[in-house]
Amino acid sequence: MAKFVLEVNKLTKKYGERAAVDNVSFEIIEGEIFGLIGPNGAGKTTIIKMITGLATPTNGEIYIDGISLKKHFEKAISRLGGIIENPDLYSYMTGMENLKFFASLYPNITQEKIDSVVKLVGMEKRINDRVRNYSLGMKQRVGIAQALLHDPKILILDEPTNGLDPNGIRDMRKFLIGLSRKKHISILVSSHILSEMEQLCDTVAIIDGGKILQIKTLEQIKRGLQEGQKVCIKVDYPNYAGKLVILKYKIPVSLAGKTIMFNMEDSKIPEVTTMLMKEGISIYGINTITKTLEEVFTEMLEQQHNKGQIR
Repeated sequence: MAKFVLEVNKLTKKYGERAAVDNVSFEIIEGEIFGLIGPNGAGKTTIIKMITGLATPTNGEIYIDGISLKKHFEKAISRLGGIIENPDLYSYMTGMENLKFFASLYPNITQEKIDSVVKLVGMEKRINDRVRNYSLGMKQRVGIAQALLHDPKILILDEPTNGLDPNGIRDMRKFLIGLSRKKHISILVSSHILSEMEQLCDTVAIIDGGKILQIKTLEQIKRGLQEGQKVCIKVDYPNYAGKLVILKYKIPVSLAGKTIMFNMEDSKIPEVTTMLMKEGISIYGINTITKTLEEVFTEMLEQQHNKGQIR
């Protein structure tokens, strides 16, 4: 049975009458990368601040490694490491000096342990340089090394690729995936960059207006995207071909010039093309159009906003 490293149950945060986070619940299992996706102001950072103890929930419960954050704060928070917004490092010190300073705040962290996290984040060659000379990506890596010093069960990262160039984003993605797979560390990451989260996360929660609209695994998302894909087949007699598809499969078909278009999963495409050719239809090209996570997310937000307008 999968072990929950983080459980968030009916979490709410109000500022006056406004609910910045409204009745949010989710769980993260060991070794999972879980993404909070939403536009700026959706409530992602507020959720993270409550999980990390930087904000007090109005209602709800948080359990870290099975320990109540409300009832046993120090014990629960000791299982967690994180970076909120930007890594908090002393620029006049070296990376190693920063790590030694933060290690001194915990009991029994040895130089061997510091060296191991430096190696884990791939900073061996630059760890003795001053932080002021680091790129943003290097600062992020040292910040993550700092967060890993005490062997947390879960790592919390708020917009970890913010400000990174494309190479830095790719390197950070590979590093985080490796960390979760090799070290079995759970990672909660927030971002508004949907294409990046699609490549990084095992599970995503889509959030807007402080509410979770949907939680799905990446496999469920991919399956849903494929089921909703549009198949485009260029033929010599589009009207006739379209009618054949409608009669055989009982699905809507649209026309664009000599191309017939309909929704269908990949596995059925060979059957359709074989049927059309048996009926004397010549096929000049086949392609599929699949929605991206960004398109699904945008549609979901529009539907949510339309519901709000109807009310």
